[in-house]
Amino acid sequence: MVLLNAGLWKAIRWKAILPARENDSPLSQGIHPGAFVVFCLVAFALVATGCGRKKYDNPITKDTQQPDKVLFDKAIADMEKGRYEVARITLNTLINTYDSSEFLAKAKLAIADSWFREGTTGALAQAEVEYKDFILFYPTMEESAEAQEKVCMIHYNQMEKPDRDTNHVYRAEMECREVLTRFPNSSFAPRAEQLLRNIQEVQAQHEYGIADTYARKGNFNAAANRLQGLTDHFPLFSSADDALWQLADAYSKMGDRFEERTAAALSRIVKDYPLSEWVDPAKERLAAMNRPIPAADPTALARMKYEQENSWAPGTWDKVWGIFKGSPEVRMAAKSGTPSAGVFQPSIPLSVPAAAGAAAPGAPGAPGGGVSADVTVSTVGDSSALDTQPDARLSHQNQGQQGQEQPQQPQPAKPATPPKQER
Repeated sequence: MVLLNAGLWKAIRWKAILPARENDSPLSQGIHPGAFVVFCLVAFALVATGCGRKKYDNPITKDTQQPDKVLFDKAIADMEKGRYEVARITLNTLINTYDSSEFLAKAKLAIADSWFREGTTGALAQAEVEYKDFILFYPTMEESAEAQEKVCMIHYNQMEKPDRDTNHVYRAEMECREVLTRFPNSSFAPRAEQLLRNIQEVQAQHEYGIADTYARKGNFNAAANRLQGLTDHFPLFSSADDALWQLADAYSKMGDRFEERTAAALSRIVKDYPLSEWVDPAKERLAAMNRPIPAADPTALARMKYEQENSWAPGTWDKVWGIFKGSPEVRMAAKSGTPSAGVFQPSIPLSVPAAAGAAAPGAPGAPGGGVSADVTVSTVGDSSALDTQPDARLSHQNQGQQGQEQPQQPQPAKPATPPKQER
């Protein structure tokens, strides 16, 4: 119950309410505007403090009066009331006193949940550590999948907009993928899969924003590199068809040797995104290039119909409120389809020279060219080369400088000595 001070009682006293007519609104009934605002604030405070208490998700339903069960119930009651520190002290007492209790795993999970519900940055970091420990000690329990899903949620709830720091975005992707990898049959796998689609939507928005900046500045090589990696790795991106159209436009402006890549991007629009607004322009450009026009993929057509039926369009209030939000907007993310399984790795720009034996940058199916980054290790058979060959750590320039003769410095002139006089 919220205690009201004398000022609030004075503001909402009945004298502020004038005689009212039936079926009138509060303001038309003569309620003082200040009193009406105070009533709203009081109602909100009552809901926030008393009525809005969230129940714990993993209580122990066993009806017993064992001392360890009593301690667990007391800790849960404190947690639901927001007394997280007291709850953790009680749970640690249970763990240290009853080390063979059947509620030991539940108590350890409840400690992690208390940090998670506390919600501060430091508390969330501690919650991640506790959840990881729980998964390590109890990997076969159903709650381990829930613990891993909450680790994903720790970073998911801290994600920022696509044009800001993406550290939590990539951490959330890694942790959500861990749910699908380690616990594919758990009840938390479908939710983790949707979270992964939302996360990859934010990643794709980040890459798309960078590519758009390069394109507006006229750096089509860099824009094509970003768009190629984006469209290859995130086919479920809500603006993938727009990205493919910009990719084809960037390749066309890079010269005739990238005509194959231009046609490939246009063909993907027609085949994989048959309901896109760019299908007809893509067909016209393919016909002008004398390229075959592919048929629409039935699976892609069914997926796009489902996405359009379950799509979300931002309203006026969403656009206004979005300016002040710190979290990304993910409601336009895909609702179906399998998210990408691998970790996104930016490709090597086409301006980097291709390695020996690699496909030409403009060739169809070429991976993008670039130097090889492979590192090989082999055993040295004859170690005499270490003594006879020059040091490999020295560059040719340094070796050349060492081979050059040092110019002789001019010697200072000696002072002339006066001639000796004979006696």
